[in-house]
Amino acid sequence: MINQENIKSLEIDASKNEKSDERKKFIRRPDLDVMTRLKIAFTAIIAMAEKQRGTITNLAKEYLISRTFVYMLANSLIEDSQIKFADYCPPAFHEKSSLEHILFLRLEGKCSIEAISSFLKRFGFDNSSVGYISQLLNDIGLLLPNTQVFNEGDQVKVIFASDEIFSKNTPIMITVDPISTVILKIELLDKRTAEAWINHWESIEINGYIPIYLVCDAGTALAKAHEEHLPDLIKQLDTYHAVAHILGVIDKRLEKAACDAIEKEYASNIIIEGANYEESKIQRLIKKYEENQKKAQELIERYDSFHYLYISILKELELFDETGKLRERQAAEENIEACLDLLETELDYEKQVKKIRRFMGDLLNYFEIAEVILEELQANHPEISKEVLEAVCLAWQWGKKKVKAKESNRKRFCANKEKYYYAMAEQKSSGMFDEIKEKILKELAEIIQSSSIVECINSIVRPYINNTRSQISQELLNLIMFYHNHRRYKAGKRKGKTPYEILTGQAQTKDWLDLLMETYEEKQALK
Repeated sequence: MINQENIKSLEIDASKNEKSDERKKFIRRPDLDVMTRLKIAFTAIIAMAEKQRGTITNLAKEYLISRTFVYMLANSLIEDSQIKFADYCPPAFHEKSSLEHILFLRLEGKCSIEAISSFLKRFGFDNSSVGYISQLLNDIGLLLPNTQVFNEGDQVKVIFASDEIFSKNTPIMITVDPISTVILKIELLDKRTAEAWINHWESIEINGYIPIYLVCDAGTALAKAHEEHLPDLIKQLDTYHAVAHILGVIDKRLEKAACDAIEKEYASNIIIEGANYEESKIQRLIKKYEENQKKAQELIERYDSFHYLYISILKELELFDETGKLRERQAAEENIEACLDLLETELDYEKQVKKIRRFMGDLLNYFEIAEVILEELQANHPEISKEVLEAVCLAWQWGKKKVKAKESNRKRFCANKEKYYYAMAEQKSSGMFDEIKEKILKELAEIIQSSSIVECINSIVRPYINNTRSQISQELLNLIMFYHNHRRYKAGKRKGKTPYEILTGQAQTKDWLDLLMETYEEKQALK
């Protein structure tokens, strides 16, 4: 074993060697003889094979060497062993282990193929080339369907939340069940056409999924496909894209303009107060200040008027009034129309108002869905009193506001309101409140106002698209869908559950990687 005195003597010898030959960069350690190096390499291989944590670090500390040097010795021994003993391969570098690492890094780690290749090379895996990894992932993805398969002969009711996401200019059609968040189908196409959407929905229905209603934007192809294929199905337009996306941008722009004008007015006033100029120049500065003051006042008034009407429209999109009763759709539509009239005539936003009015026919369809749900709750569950139902509905509505809130103070306010109404509901219930609450929330979850879930899926798929330099393939989309549908949520209201588990109501006992490996092996066996 080496000690500090030996290290000091080595440092002295090294300094002498450096003076004699400045080009020499590395000094061979005479204390690390062949048997010592062999022992380090063998210990490291066993540690990696058995996935022991800390062994590499301990070896590095014990022999005063770097971790990289330990890995280098282990890899050298493995390469020499493979030449001498062709049939032997350490368990950690078995092909199956390599495949599991590739799938885990690609899907859960969201690593690029180049990064996966570097990882495999560093830790001594065979077949670590970029071409091999790419082809392997492509082969596995090819064996997976692009439509989520349900149990043969079974049927399940779902909501179709359909939209497109893009890889550069290439559209990716996607339909998600917003309650369970299961991706029902994801496919890469050349064009967005009504026929393509019809074929998309038909393939989902063939697999046992019955649509309750459709949530989508106002795209031409989607609208035409709905008319031709699902004419009897309620179509709920995305309220965010129909209203908030259009008017919200203007609201932010007007707010910024007003704030900038206020700062400009304030700055010009400071200049006047600190000025030591002749009278004529001071008068010019005062005139400039008055102009800035007038401009700021105009922008403040314009912003206040627009913001009031914008918030009023958003308020009309809420289902329940202050008492928890369901609001009337007709009254909400009339109030929205009145606000739009003022935006058009008083503030000259004719173009934006015209666009919103095109959506009005399908914008508030969720009011009808909510009415049916509430009627069924009261008819089928006599244990749920009207007072408890109204309080839980208000808590649910404040909960949705809490999720949408971006400012911490607003989020905290909504959370307190939500908590208050749940406490009120519990106080008014005669017992078994948790069960009653779950029944109500389960039904209210079917009220979907937007296709925001597709935006969430977009955020999941986007890193993969970026890693492929926007050259994403259908095979990779199949892998992403499998991973998402069977991975377990780590946070949020779905924490601890998988999307497919929520959809079917059946417990998923295996990890997504184990399920994927089983599926791959089964498909391979059938080839």
